[in-house]
Amino acid sequence: MQRYANLRPNMARLWETLERSAGIGATPRGGLARLALSEDDGQMRRLFQGWCEDAGLKVAVDPIGNMFAFRPGRDKDGKAVLLGSHLDTQIKGGRFDGILGVLAGLEVVRTLNEHDIETRLPLCVVNWTNEEGARFEPPMIGSAVFTGDKSLDFALSRTDKDGITLGAALEAIGFSGTQAQSPEHFDSLFELHIEQGPKLDESRTQLGIVTGAFAVRGFVVEVLGETGHVGPTPMPKRHNALVGAAHVTLAIEETGWALHPTGGKSTTMRLKAEPNLLGILPDRVEMTCDMRHPDDAVVSRAMADFTRRIPELEAKSRCTIRIHEGWSYGGMEFDKDRVGLVRTAAENFGYSHADMLTEAGHDAMHIANHLPAAMIFTPCEGGLSHNELENVTIADIEPGVNVLLQAVLARAG
Repeated sequence: MQRYANLRPNMARLWETLERSAGIGATPRGGLARLALSEDDGQMRRLFQGWCEDAGLKVAVDPIGNMFAFRPGRDKDGKAVLLGSHLDTQIKGGRFDGILGVLAGLEVVRTLNEHDIETRLPLCVVNWTNEEGARFEPPMIGSAVFTGDKSLDFALSRTDKDGITLGAALEAIGFSGTQAQSPEHFDSLFELHIEQGPKLDESRTQLGIVTGAFAVRGFVVEVLGETGHVGPTPMPKRHNALVGAAHVTLAIEETGWALHPTGGKSTTMRLKAEPNLLGILPDRVEMTCDMRHPDDAVVSRAMADFTRRIPELEAKSRCTIRIHEGWSYGGMEFDKDRVGLVRTAAENFGYSHADMLTEAGHDAMHIANHLPAAMIFTPCEGGLSHNELENVTIADIEPGVNVLLQAVLARAG
């Protein structure tokens, strides 16, 4: 691709598309609340589809609502190179998380069109459905259905807090598609994303080359006690499920600090107490917990150690504690050849760069088990993400967008 070594995307145009996106679902503090398959998400999807069609792309929507915008290549039978991420956000999210990857993919296509460059392999800009999981759980469900890791029926039956199913929400915004896609139709995936952590920003490094992912264990803990009056019930007779949840939370926190010296962490991120009323001791608490570490074996041992502590926590709290639903992802390496293309592009530009593991979940992690995949990280201010104050500058993201363009060109030919 030496012939196109001086090719650059139009960063002003990309920034304008990011600003247009930032107006849909905007929050008072300058962030976004564009939950998956909400009216705002539907508006953003329609805007994105219009941009893609204006760029000559043919947009296909699959039954889980993933959007695939195809640009043909010289090889009519060639498999398309995917580039993209997601357009949905957290309820108090930022303007760039995921969105940058999708709109940078669109800018790659616009740049190629502008310079009348035809690639050998087709290109496809993708917007994955419900990456965040802020409205429908689990997260990354669009890419999981695409890969076959989750069934379509399972995904469509997920409900939000109001009891609306994911399938009904897709229908409501007009993005329940019929054009099924699967990994065997594609060559590889390149995903550009803000780091969502402070390492690049603190070290003033221009680019993160993501070589793999942290191993993640998520699980639900149920704590069972007994209801009773908060006044006259004597302390020895209380079986307060919130007390059991507090002991579990502290044990999870201790696990996180034990993992910290080797890069790991763990947290309790959600509690649901029942009956959650004044004057009555709660008899049930549902907790959602998470453990992460660069080494899959280490996080597995940490999970086993926590499980062995359950009888101790039950004795302290006088409650019953059960570990229920669990899930895991990550712990894989990204494709060495595709990562190599990213590294070569970064070196050709002379950008400072660092090899990294992603600590957050991304659609590329699902894809990597079925297709060659690579990720590129850009710095974000203070590492702040899943926050309305999340911020980047053009200078922060330009190296990543340049490298994305060159890596995709190198792969697509």
